[in-house]
Amino acid sequence: MTSVKYDFNSCYNTYNFSQFDYDEDSEDEQDEDLLLKLIQFDDYVDYDELDTFDKTVEDILRHLLIVCGLEKASKPAPIVLPDPLKLLITRSKKARKTLPVTPKCIIFNKTNMSKHTDIELDTAQIFKSVYDMGKVLNTEIACREHLEKLRWNGEPICPHCGSQRDNHYRIKKRGYDNGYYKCKDCRLPFSVTKGTIFEKSTVPLQKWFRAIFKFTTNKKGISSYELMRELGVTQKTAWFMLSRIRNSVRMRDDFEFDGITQVDETFVGGKNKNRSKGKKIDNTQGRSTKTKTPVFGMLNNGIVYTEVVENTKGKTLKPIIDSKVKKGSIIVSDGWMGYQGLHKQYNHKVIQHNLGFFKKGSYHTNGIEGFWGLLKRGIVGIYHRTSDKHLHRYCDEFAYRYNIRTMSIGEQFNLTLINSDERLSYKELIAKV
Repeated sequence: MTSVKYDFNSCYNTYNFSQFDYDEDSEDEQDEDLLLKLIQFDDYVDYDELDTFDKTVEDILRHLLIVCGLEKASKPAPIVLPDPLKLLITRSKKARKTLPVTPKCIIFNKTNMSKHTDIELDTAQIFKSVYDMGKVLNTEIACREHLEKLRWNGEPICPHCGSQRDNHYRIKKRGYDNGYYKCKDCRLPFSVTKGTIFEKSTVPLQKWFRAIFKFTTNKKGISSYELMRELGVTQKTAWFMLSRIRNSVRMRDDFEFDGITQVDETFVGGKNKNRSKGKKIDNTQGRSTKTKTPVFGMLNNGIVYTEVVENTKGKTLKPIIDSKVKKGSIIVSDGWMGYQGLHKQYNHKVIQHNLGFFKKGSYHTNGIEGFWGLLKRGIVGIYHRTSDKHLHRYCDEFAYRYNIRTMSIGEQFNLTLINSDERLSYKELIAKV
């Protein structure tokens, strides 16, 4: 027997079974009368509410079986929504019903991305070098098709209504196919660059792809002046492109570290001894914040998280640890007094660096301190100087490269393309904080 369209309460109200008296003492006689009256249901059935005659009879028979105790009433199966729970419901019945409103952010321990349910890093071609990438993606059409393969995997997704289908209308301008579609459901135009860092950009995709490849694969980054000479654009354009890429690869997902977590802080800024005589400032050595900006970092299982902070006091650092580290986990830190009191909620291991100890059993902070070395050497050797306003973007850049270091070069490039989905305007970039 096929599944019934209505649940039993609504079915009962539709057919108005309440007009029949039911007496337990004369079950046989009442059942016979009930059957005879149900067969003649023209007077009390509203045909506008029924789909087909077969389904109507099936509803009646099943209700009788339940009344007679021959069949148990079953509740309709609950609808299980996929993650994330916030879903965009499409308007058409033929289109897929669910699509995440915002795609999952960077997940370093998984290769399955959420732009499309079947997308993986090897869905499109994996390049081994920038030379191989330049040979294959040598036209605007080739770059667009590579991006469509990564983000859509053959089924274009409308960014306006979320309709996902392989037969959206193709829009041609003057006989040329420039990658524009018209949604079959909401009738709005879109392309694969809608909502990405490439949207409304006058820079060709070939130059964008080369900039992303150099940004991702260079261990210590690439400066805007070097990218200017590499792509043949202005320094302002190159800096804007790099800022957009940094903004798109930042860690946006909410997570919780579990296990052994190393915590430490560093200060980014020039040394007083390297300044000219007229620019020296007194009492700026050590942990002074007069000319340096503190950055707090955590490392767990090869994944690093950084955050620019105002100071390194306990009331500043402890809330960050509480929001990112699971209670009861092991936290390893140095002897800085800002970490005092962590033993109340965590298993706190203290490495007294001031006493000459750099390891306590198997616990140490060498991992997070090694990352600080990469960050500072990249700033000193490549960028030379970073402002306080944009320091967090540079920290996100180095953290991103550090977290994907175990992937191949081609996988790093494809991952960055997939996650380049947050467009930063130039007005927002240069706005005053």
